[in-house]
Amino acid sequence: MPRLSCWFIRFALIHLVLGFTLGALMLAQKAGALGTAVWAFRVAHQEFLLAGFMLQLVFGVGFWILPRPVHPQHGWPMVAALILINAGVWLAAAGGTVPAWGGVAILGRLSETGAVGLFASTIWPRVRPFQHARG
Repeated sequence: MPRLSCWFIRFALIHLVLGFTLGALMLAQKAGALGTAVWAFRVAHQEFLLAGFMLQLVFGVGFWILPRPVHPQHGWPMVAALILINAGVWLAAAGGTVPAWGGVAILGRLSETGAVGLFASTIWPRVRPFQHARG
């Protein structure tokens, strides 16, 4: 597995743990164990699980599993995608948690969109039909 795929998957697993932890806290509040302030983290919970876990897992597995190009590519777009997706998740989570930080959430979404664009532009040439072996 390429090192970059490992990093995407590791960050995805970190976000999975954080998202499940916030979800568990919200469930504990429903049982009466915590105050209602925990619901302020609902957007962070969603962000960590959807973009932080699911999207990064797709990035990591997609980069690993799709065929490598014949001519080696520069790895900087995927490194930038890794940085942008993680920054975007945290900015969007912070902006959704603190209502006064709405602009931060917009920056987070733009960062996530940039990460998706970099990923798609890097992976696009690697998506091609299967060719049967001749012989």
